[in-house]
Amino acid sequence: MKLPAAWIAGLRMKKFEADESIVTVSYKWLTQNPFQSMYFAVQSMAAEMSTGMLAFGQVYQRSPAVSMLVVGMESKFHKKATDKIEFTCNEGHLIANTIEDALQLGKAQTIKCYSVGKNQAGEVVSEFWVTWSFKAKIK
Repeated sequence: MKLPAAWIAGLRMKKFEADESIVTVSYKWLTQNPFQSMYFAVQSMAAEMSTGMLAFGQVYQRSPAVSMLVVGMESKFHKKATDKIEFTCNEGHLIANTIEDALQLGKAQTIKCYSVGKNQAGEVVSEFWVTWSFKAKIK
């Protein structure tokens, strides 16, 4: 409901646990680029979602509330993405620590989260580093 572009592109949660999140997306007409591979922006959405779900799981209904925002992104592309790609982030514990720091210190804290995209053969297709900022909403 809150990410219609991701739904339209076909992003799907494969796994969502406290420390690990896996998001899949398939190469198809809607996700293609002119070079017969998956458009980089679709891969970026999937990578961001794999990190963002771990963050959202930590801030959801938290008291005091914590705001979260992407403040940076870096990427590397190694192979053409031409099938189903799985983006995995397993840094939930680091995200939790960063959010706790933001609450304890009373100021925004950032973390650079790693997400790796692999094809069906297990080959690395792309890598992303998504930088999140967390800030306590203290009145």
